[in-house]
Amino acid sequence: MHYWEVFDQWGRARRVAIPGERPLTIKVDGHEVVTLMTLGTNPEELALGYLYNQRLLERIEDVASVEVDWERETVRLATRHGQGIPDLERKLSRVTVTSGCGQGTLFSCTVDKLYEQKLPQVRVRQSTVYQVLKAVAPLNRVYRLSGSVHGCALCQEARVILYVEDVGRHNAADAIAGRMWLDAMSGRDKILFTTGRLTSEIIMKTAFMGIPVLISKSGITQMGLELARDIGMVVIGRAKASRFLVYSGGEDQVVFDAPPPTSGSR
Repeated sequence: MHYWEVFDQWGRARRVAIPGERPLTIKVDGHEVVTLMTLGTNPEELALGYLYNQRLLERIEDVASVEVDWERETVRLATRHGQGIPDLERKLSRVTVTSGCGQGTLFSCTVDKLYEQKLPQVRVRQSTVYQVLKAVAPLNRVYRLSGSVHGCALCQEARVILYVEDVGRHNAADAIAGRMWLDAMSGRDKILFTTGRLTSEIIMKTAFMGIPVLISKSGITQMGLELARDIGMVVIGRAKASRFLVYSGGEDQVVFDAPPPTSGSR
């Protein structure tokens, strides 16, 4: 966190917190792949998760080491074979700049492999949604101090396994993916919570983590909704307090087990 003197709407001086943001260039066996803007809280997991979710690397066994050098604003990843990412030029030749905060990216190889994902068909209780919202509420420490960041949580039922804040929701999701990849953690019985909007990019990242349920405080885009329905993901958005909207999976995968709100509640 950094602190800065500002003026409020009445012209009064105030000292406020603002989150740091710095570039982090990912290199694989010396070859530059991408530069991400990040809060910098989980750089190793962010680098690994980015490469995994973009399907640039798919076997954790191929990774020999990950070294972060903040002086050079670089994370250097070495593979066991030392030959870098196979067919990297072709994979980087088609890049889509997405609507993610801080500009996310998607490579053609990412989209091509989406429909290979087989998500389990799960049932989600309404009461669990409420419990997840309650569990993640106190964890957004950077946001409460300064705003300007997004958060993602990996949950098992209502238990929060990992919560990450970063300048964009795609970075936070990638950091979670990196930790799951390192720990060989299955997403089959997990829920991903995000504070950001549900674009096609976040749908795809959730699918590549093998997570069948996605909950957000925000809404969804048309392409995000189409992808979620195509791959059978349960997607719940606009989730705040006792309200939410089931965009995908509502007919048979969401169990409405909580009592209706009392009159006058919002």
